[in-house]
Amino acid sequence: MRLNTNPNSLDPALITNVASASITAKIFNGLVRLNDNLQICPDIASSWEISEDGLHYIFYLNKGVKFSTGREVTAQDFKYSFERVLAKETRSPNTWVFEKVKEINVINDYCLEITLKKPFSPFLSMLTMTTAYVVPKEEIVRLGRDFSLNPIGTGPFVLKEWLPFSRLVLEANPHYFMSPPKAKGIYYKVIPEDLTAITEFELGKIDIITLSGQSYAMFNKNPERKPFIHKLKGIDTYYLGLNCSRFPFDNPEIRGAVAMAIDRKKILETFYNGRGRIATGPVPEQLSKWHAPIEIKFDPITAKKIISSISPNGINVTMYLSSDQEIVDIAEIIQSYLKTAGINVTLRQLEWTAFEDAVNKGEAEMFWLSWWADYPDAENFLFPLFHSSNFGSGGNRTRYSNIIVDKLIENGQDSIDESTKDIYYQQAETIIAKESPWVFFWHKNDYIIEQPWIKDMQEASIYTIDKGAKVYSVLKEQRH
Repeated sequence: MRLNTNPNSLDPALITNVASASITAKIFNGLVRLNDNLQICPDIASSWEISEDGLHYIFYLNKGVKFSTGREVTAQDFKYSFERVLAKETRSPNTWVFEKVKEINVINDYCLEITLKKPFSPFLSMLTMTTAYVVPKEEIVRLGRDFSLNPIGTGPFVLKEWLPFSRLVLEANPHYFMSPPKAKGIYYKVIPEDLTAITEFELGKIDIITLSGQSYAMFNKNPERKPFIHKLKGIDTYYLGLNCSRFPFDNPEIRGAVAMAIDRKKILETFYNGRGRIATGPVPEQLSKWHAPIEIKFDPITAKKIISSISPNGINVTMYLSSDQEIVDIAEIIQSYLKTAGINVTLRQLEWTAFEDAVNKGEAEMFWLSWWADYPDAENFLFPLFHSSNFGSGGNRTRYSNIIVDKLIENGQDSIDESTKDIYYQQAETIIAKESPWVFFWHKNDYIIEQPWIKDMQEASIYTIDKGAKVYSVLKEQRH
């Protein structure tokens, strides 16, 4: 398989990107996990109970689950793992996963109680994340920070080899407590360039890849390859971020004009080859039980009038973007649309780390990003991205602030009743969409292509679902 970037860590407490998380999901387990239908189901915990007031969670662990070192997992391991995330010396960027936890108690070796400070509706969903995976204390003590490079877990695979920026090899764990993996292992190649990855795939050196726009169009026209393309509706949102804390996007009228000035549907249908669904708000349709916000229609004439009435001499802004070629192409299209509306956009390309740092610090007036679900709850697309407590690296990179939205999101988090929670979230999303801190582009459809000899590949809408235990390759001598 291909990785387009080098994983930054394989320590669950330190995971910050999808590449790392998708691999970590194959090495570790948590109390609960997600099934293919985004439902929460047992993992190391065989069952659980939640008190009527939503404050107490009791988990009953399966017996006989072992780390790859051979030691059995107990409730004490989960207590240690969760408290380690919160410990200052760990320096975890994911402390928010457990910040609502008041107390963790070990009832016995196979029973764990978690008490929350107040009801928090997404909590069980968040326990499916990589941050909530269990780790062995003795290995953390022995290895220290090197645990990131030498992870020890309970999952279907163990790490066999890792040469940063080159390759990473997983080997099947024969002692996995569920059905052992069908494949002997997974070999990841780090290949940043799409063209190189496609060439490797066509030569049969890669078995499975995600297709870019150009490669999708090419393979989709090939009758021999088309049957092996799989479509997956991503639980994500791609957007143009507008920095609400500085001129000119501190003015919601200008933000709305930007949204009107860009023909998103045309970009999606032409340049993007229809590989997505138009977004009218931040929450993907898989996670909302309400009607999506009303779409801001393409209206370049009105957009230009608004811009010229506020700034007759036009507006100059800088758009930050990563060096990915597809993003560069989209940025140039956006630049052209906004020029017509009276906004002159200078594009500034940065490598990913520098780009992320600049956007987090609020240096960018405008930027292109996406947000992918970490857990299947609408809250994941509202609280991190639009609550005023999360400016910068917390997720709210547009520095959007609205005290009414803050309160609505908090009320949703506190709601035990699902229908009440949804009412609060719908109201919050409606206000956010109207005030346009983002120009909502699309929820992406991913297209994955496999070689003819690959069997039972799992298409996972959230990266933690795919444990890699089902997929396998037919032996070479049986392929023809």
